[in-house]
Amino acid sequence: MTVHRTIAKTAAETTLAAQFAEFQGPDLERRAAGFKAFEAAGLPTRRIEAWHYTDLRSVMSTAAPLASAPGAEQIEAARKQLKTRKRLADLRLVLLDGRFIAELSDPTPKGVMAGTLAGSPPLAQADAVVSLNEAFAVDGLALLFDAGVRPTERIEIAHFVSAASPAAIYSRVSMTLLAGAAAQIVETFLGANADCQRNAVTRLSLGEGARCSHVSVIDDEPGFHLESQIAILGAEAEFDAFALVAGGKLTRRQIFARLAGQGAKIALSGLALIDGRRHADTSLTVNHGAPGGQSREFYKHIVADEATGVYQGKVIVEPGAQKTDGGMKSQAILLSPNAAMNNRPELEIFADDVVCGHGATVGALDRDQLFYLRARGLPEKEAEAMLLEAFGSEAIERVGEEALREILRNKMRAWLSLRAEQGGR
Repeated sequence: MTVHRTIAKTAAETTLAAQFAEFQGPDLERRAAGFKAFEAAGLPTRRIEAWHYTDLRSVMSTAAPLASAPGAEQIEAARKQLKTRKRLADLRLVLLDGRFIAELSDPTPKGVMAGTLAGSPPLAQADAVVSLNEAFAVDGLALLFDAGVRPTERIEIAHFVSAASPAAIYSRVSMTLLAGAAAQIVETFLGANADCQRNAVTRLSLGEGARCSHVSVIDDEPGFHLESQIAILGAEAEFDAFALVAGGKLTRRQIFARLAGQGAKIALSGLALIDGRRHADTSLTVNHGAPGGQSREFYKHIVADEATGVYQGKVIVEPGAQKTDGGMKSQAILLSPNAAMNNRPELEIFADDVVCGHGATVGALDRDQLFYLRARGLPEKEAEAMLLEAFGSEAIERVGEEALREILRNKMRAWLSLRAEQGGR
């Protein structure tokens, strides 16, 4: 006899079901399929391997109300606030509370079309958080780069939150680069407070020979920042992505990448700056599905106070994906005996002509290096900041453009400076 154990819904899951029952939006059939997939899985727990270090079901005690569509007043207020925010790119496209707002956005370059997601295909990713986004994201941003188009302008996609009261923000970006196209993208997340629960998905499809550089910056203060990247690479396509995590109470960045075409290349990197009782999780899966692919993963964490860092990286080399070249590295510095770092790099190889490796290190600041700097007259805090900046800069150097690297370095310096002012160790 088979006994089926039914797990009771949490208060958050019950609220989400009620919200979807009342939800109005386009593409209802696709959204219903997304919520059905979420209900079958439920909020992720430690029992799910990919969520072993981030028990979302336990932490997410309530589901915030869905953010409403912004009206003219909210749009005008956002316009004023965005003017005070330094741009990280030449052009800016704006999603306000998860919705693409054309009147707040710059015109796109020739050969690049921007619009909403109406009629977009399903995400087709087996993950509960992605399924929730499938169910609730409305009027996100779709970008199409025509074949061979390579604009010189860097494009910032700003995810701006206007809601001051508790709100759930579901935002979606879909980028398609046709054969031979190229793009420079920066995604910034702005304006969220501790009452904000954000679920963002970016899907990228790179055609043959397409190239995309992508940077994510998370330095506002949401209660939850759940960000998913889904990348599909065609033959000879190249995707280079970096993330700076320096905010949020609970941050989870998950990347699902598939090198579907021969000779595709992907480079994923990031720097997490975590203090207080923050929790920052980076989990990624890279599937090599064709011969001659190359993947590199390089992540660094600086973890202070009682914060927790997570890095889970899995590279899968499928049968037939010969001549795969893969390398993965995770490094962390703990600044407190109460700080924690969970590292789990994995390789699953089903082909016999490959070169793959991984490594992970966790440690404290080198006392000899600190002594050396202090012996030359540097105060302890300044010496510590200098060593931490050098450690973090090694990850930032993976970003291709110097102007953007300097912006990221300045954000890191600001975080280090604030820690020093607060007397953190």
